[in-house]
Amino acid sequence: MTASASWFEIVDPTFGHYVLDNAPLKKLAEGFDWAEGPVWFGDQQCLLFSDVPNDRILRYGYSGLTTFRAPANHANGHTRDRQGRLISCEHGTRRVTRTEWDGQITVIADSYRGKRLNSPNDVVVSRDGAIWFTDPHYGIVSDYEGFRAEAELPCSVYRVDPDGTIEAVITDMACPNGLAFSPDESRLYVADTGRAFHADPQHILSFDMGTGRPKGGSLFHRIDPGCADGIRVDDEGNLWSSARDGVHCLAPDGHLMGKVLVPEVVSNLCFGGRAKHRLFITATTGLYAVVLNRRGAQWP
Repeated sequence: MTASASWFEIVDPTFGHYVLDNAPLKKLAEGFDWAEGPVWFGDQQCLLFSDVPNDRILRYGYSGLTTFRAPANHANGHTRDRQGRLISCEHGTRRVTRTEWDGQITVIADSYRGKRLNSPNDVVVSRDGAIWFTDPHYGIVSDYEGFRAEAELPCSVYRVDPDGTIEAVITDMACPNGLAFSPDESRLYVADTGRAFHADPQHILSFDMGTGRPKGGSLFHRIDPGCADGIRVDDEGNLWSSARDGVHCLAPDGHLMGKVLVPEVVSNLCFGGRAKHRLFITATTGLYAVVLNRRGAQWP
């Protein structure tokens, strides 16, 4: 079926086979100040996401919207590790944590070479169990999403080995934000949303992972309008990125294939649902979802 619904914009005809006419974009919940960091828990059939300024993690499932954790240290991005545990980036405490099955919190990283992290933003876990996260300064430039403070470190991308060793693997970006691996983990994509209060640079870079560490950093795509924040990859290697007007679908070669149009600025997204074919979208004050003819590949 080739889609022509008003909530899609088809640029490349192939995108017409990724979306469905009879699968509407739905607004699931609203009333947030900056919704972020969606992560799907298939074993519990629920979605967790952050309302960063209001210092809470929310849960959306069969029973509707409930509070998972509050206060939540102004948590932003989330993912799950290879054991299914929740990994969170906390602006308020400037750290990355893991929620154990008994509810206890384990600190994964809060400093590097004796200096405090800025405000960990987004996170993914690779097949070897390493935790990769971005550390821009957005949570410390004001009191809106955390607590205003002086930066002690450059804005970087870090890798935490399963043994706890932390390594700065990308140190030359302005403000790295969303990140995602290609399905075979041969590429790492990182969104740079630029320094707070400055427009540039705003693009997605692609890094070669042939050596196990990111190399290069070539321009993959520049989102227009707006900028890339959260990003995820589907099972064919297409990259789905947040944007000012919705979610943009980018082919593996970087060209724009089409858009899911959302009436608010999109912050982040993730695949979920029974077949990982439902795209959940956090967009400023609301939570949205649309079923696609495509499945997510990014863990979890």
